Amino acid sequence: MADELPLWFPPMSSDDSSDSSILFFQNLIEEAELQDTGTSNRRRYIERQREEGHQTLMADYFVEDPKYNEDIFRHRFHMSKRLFLKIMADVEDNDPWFEDAPNARGRKGFTPLQKVTSAIKQLATGNTPDENDEYLHMAERTSRECLEYFCDMVCKIYGPEFLRRPTSHDMALLYQAHEEKHHLPGMFGSLDCTHFFWRFCPTEYRGQYMRGDHRYPTVMLEAIASQDLRFWHAFAGPPGSQNDINVLQQSPLFLMERNGTAPKCPFYVNNHLYKRGYLLVDGIYPSWSVFVKSIPYPHEVDQNKFKRQHEAARKDVERAFGVLKAKWGVLSRPMRARSVKKIRSVVYTCVILHNMILKDEGKAIAPVHIRDPPVEPALDDTVLGELMDEDTHWRLKHDIIDYLASQALPHLLVDSDED
Repeated sequence: MADELPLWFPPMSSDDSSDSSILFFQNLIEEAELQDTGTSNRRRYIERQREEGHQTLMADYFVEDPKYNEDIFRHRFHMSKRLFLKIMADVEDNDPWFEDAPNARGRKGFTPLQKVTSAIKQLATGNTPDENDEYLHMAERTSRECLEYFCDMVCKIYGPEFLRRPTSHDMALLYQAHEEKHHLPGMFGSLDCTHFFWRFCPTEYRGQYMRGDHRYPTVMLEAIASQDLRFWHAFAGPPGSQNDINVLQQSPLFLMERNGTAPKCPFYVNNHLYKRGYLLVDGIYPSWSVFVKSIPYPHEVDQNKFKRQHEAARKDVERAFGVLKAKWGVLSRPMRARSVKKIRSVVYTCVILHNMILKDEGKAIAPVHIRDPPVEPALDDTVLGELMDEDTHWRLKHDIIDYLASQALPHLLVDSDED
């Protein structure tokens, strides 16, 4: 008997053979019990009633007499039902992944309504992807895919319109709106930045995305916002002073100035002509001709008036960031994505949806996108020197100070008397 055993099998007595057989069968019984209780290492299939999830969603919001009315829908999704259905239809038409089609087993998959609802819910609440598993009957992986595909399609479909560069028509309306409210001619917005905590930042990127005033890696959003809280330009990337200086060089506005396709929007201040509009910024930005900074320590009454008006106008971009983070909870939570590309897609999607909601509610200064006539690009090397001209920066600030002093605004007169 020992001669017939394999070479690796150790010789053993009859007692050893019986003990080994008992141990072998005991192991088989334990493995069978683990499989019955579902605690084995094998992946367990969960039967999710996706049809039931779709019916529940329809009965709650989208039937003729829904369980929750329009006000509750707007409170939970942060947009009107009309805008929600329009976004869902556009996404479904442009991406086959959102189509209502059977899966590989021939069973009907998740509907576009469930997929878009899962994505917008994650953007609105900022919670984990498996939060709506009991309601939408959708697994964590599918919910994560819904968010990624939805953000990519929103940026692709709506980015050219709702995150566009201002046209000549837009600039004229922005000039008029800001001069009526802030009494600052030639201003078309305010530039500022905010930071988002990157939870799963890879170790090799931590040094690039760290700053001295933040304990954790952050991704910076630098944006131009107007008086109606709309974002006209956004740049998401690593923080740092170098990005603060080069944000205009990376923006479409700067690229259009370099190739000669920027809209011609001159204006007058104190009877002096300026070729292009300006942005209100704080002290971290350089003294360029398109930046107007405040005066830290004013010594004259006119300078004090300018400082107060500048700070009052710059609250627009601060309010815009506050509304953006309050509306989309994903921006207030630590970012769970593992790449900057996915974080940028999520941030841009929130900005685009924010601008779409403003237009849908009739609060946008320039709701209609009127394109400029096409212009043949022609690179101009002198534009960079004009943008970075400090003499124009100080002359423009001086003209604005004189202009505000000549207006005799009541609220500035009261403040100057108190000082």
